[in-house]
Amino acid sequence: MFHFLGGQYHGRFEATYRAFPLAFIDKQSAEYGDKVILPPSALDRLASLHIEYPMLFKVVNNSTGRSTHCSVLEFVAQEGHVYLPRWMMANLLLTEGQPVSFANVSLPKGTYVKLQPVTSDFLDISNPKAVLERTLRSYSCLTVGDCFVVHYNNKDYEIEVRSCKPGEAISIIETDCQVDFEAPKDYKEPTYTPAAAAAAPPAAAAGAGASNGAAAAGAAGGSAAAAAEPEEEEGPKFVPFVGTGRRLDGKPASSSSGPPAASAAAAAAAARAAAAAGAGSSSGSGGGGSAVTGGAKPGTFVSSGNRLADKLALDKLKAQGKAPAPPPAEEEKPDEGLAFKPFEGKGRSLKG
Repeated sequence: MFHFLGGQYHGRFEATYRAFPLAFIDKQSAEYGDKVILPPSALDRLASLHIEYPMLFKVVNNSTGRSTHCSVLEFVAQEGHVYLPRWMMANLLLTEGQPVSFANVSLPKGTYVKLQPVTSDFLDISNPKAVLERTLRSYSCLTVGDCFVVHYNNKDYEIEVRSCKPGEAISIIETDCQVDFEAPKDYKEPTYTPAAAAAAPPAAAAGAGASNGAAAAGAAGGSAAAAAEPEEEEGPKFVPFVGTGRRLDGKPASSSSGPPAASAAAAAAAARAAAAAGAGSSSGSGGGGSAVTGGAKPGTFVSSGNRLADKLALDKLKAQGKAPAPPPAEEEKPDEGLAFKPFEGKGRSLKG
């Protein structure tokens, strides 16, 4: 049931109704707004009072003391009933059929409002300002503490009213209102992890410093032993200039023969290696240009270096009696019967 307090002399409307959601009268389009549906008797009473338009009401749940503000959409409800949007019933903590009080009020025009999305997925909207402006066209007033609903792209977003100016409740009809936003309630600042420090922590560094002396001594002895050990054999590598040579005269090519410059360069390189190592005996290089200096791996290029420096090093070794042995002379091989011999044969004259 409902009752009226006051009258035309006081110009105030007060009534109590039983609250039901808008779904009971198939008014789903009014869910996204702050407009309620009152019975026709309320219109008759309001018409007889001197009230300000548009009609705005304060709605109070007397059992919990929670309150909000709204406007009216139609006067077609069943007598004694009022139909409210779901979000408004949730803010007032109302259940179906619970009594709720209505009273007409006059609210100041708002100049400032601060809003806060309840969930951070509201930030995924491409143009939240335009969506919010379109949504607020369905609202007549805002109250601090209310959570109204923004419907966009088949999804509902809850927005809480954090503060209003010039009062706790404002009218947003035909007014220029500045809107500010707070970060969503479940928003978390991104954490930036710094790059891992190259240096060890102070405690670990102190412990490591205590063992550095013994480790350094062991490392010095170990490095000398490791230098003396032969290098492990590696897998097959690329070997350049592999193949057999053929001579124009048909004789078999000698693998030991090589150009004199290459033999001299190899001998000089061997001399430099012997001088650096301080070897007592001369290190011979057999097979001419195919000798490999000490420390070089098979299949790698060996640079002959500066020829003047090679000559000086070779002269110094000769003066010390440590000159490398000269490469052996190439042995002449007997001619083979079937070898190719160019320009051989008998000449004949055209005169006979």
